[in-house]
Amino acid sequence: MERSRVTGEAPTQTRILLASLSAMVAETVTFPIDLTKTRMQLHGSGSASAAHRIGAIGVVTEIARQEGVVGLYKGLSPAIIRHLFYTPIRIIGYENLKGIIVRSDANNGESVPLATKALLGGISGVIAQVVASPADLVKVRMQADGRLVSQGLKPRYSGPIEAFTKILQTEGVKGLWKGVLPNIQRAFLVNMGELACYDHAKHFVIERNISGDDIYAHTLASIMSGLASTALSCPADVVKTRMMSQNQNQGEKAVYRNSYECLVKTVRFEGVRALWKGFFPTWARLGPWQFVFWVSYEKFRHLAGLSSF
Repeated sequence: MERSRVTGEAPTQTRILLASLSAMVAETVTFPIDLTKTRMQLHGSGSASAAHRIGAIGVVTEIARQEGVVGLYKGLSPAIIRHLFYTPIRIIGYENLKGIIVRSDANNGESVPLATKALLGGISGVIAQVVASPADLVKVRMQADGRLVSQGLKPRYSGPIEAFTKILQTEGVKGLWKGVLPNIQRAFLVNMGELACYDHAKHFVIERNISGDDIYAHTLASIMSGLASTALSCPADVVKTRMMSQNQNQGEKAVYRNSYECLVKTVRFEGVRALWKGFFPTWARLGPWQFVFWVSYEKFRHLAGLSSF
């Protein structure tokens, strides 16, 4: 049986703090991989010249050569700020929603179906992403700025505060939520795959006596959840990245008017495979990110005297 415990006994503020700390550690460790994924997705964006493909190693080499090692952490600060909102909301939201199901279930929540977990994970992800979308936009814009630097051009923003201010001035309040539709679509798919799969896989490993509730179970579960969330979310991630990287000043025509046009143009100019462009670095980041996050989060919970996730 699934060893779920109602999370009501754990103070919400404590879980928020632990989730935030774990997310900061995971984001810092894996950020260069996220930057690589974003740069790969932006290669050939909006043009028919996308036949020239560049791999993950090539992107990393190019960044290190033209921008230095520091360039691999371009946009880290808004990424961390984003996770201070995004991760606690989705993690604690999922736990609380599942807690409601557990308390109301006739079997005391001992066998919450995978489909139910997937729905709860998706809902939690959507709520979290709507709140964190402005920080996500700033992160993507600053990551995309590195391409301007590599071309000898001046970056649009010197830091996250200037980026936030300029976007607000030139694009208005609505501009801070540019790309929010593909954003929440991706968030639903990612969290549907990550939270539900991690939760289900971990308990499967424990119940089949493959491992105890330790780092081995957490590692196996994080690998499986990383693959599931990447396969589900990669197309939405490509669309989201391209929509949010646009810098639409007044009187300037956007490359993509909406998510649908971005999807159509991407497939037309680059083929269906382009929707999974950056799949390997996406999974290569989600795997380590989820490993670092879940191991840290589970360990912090243990040290704080809380039940495991």
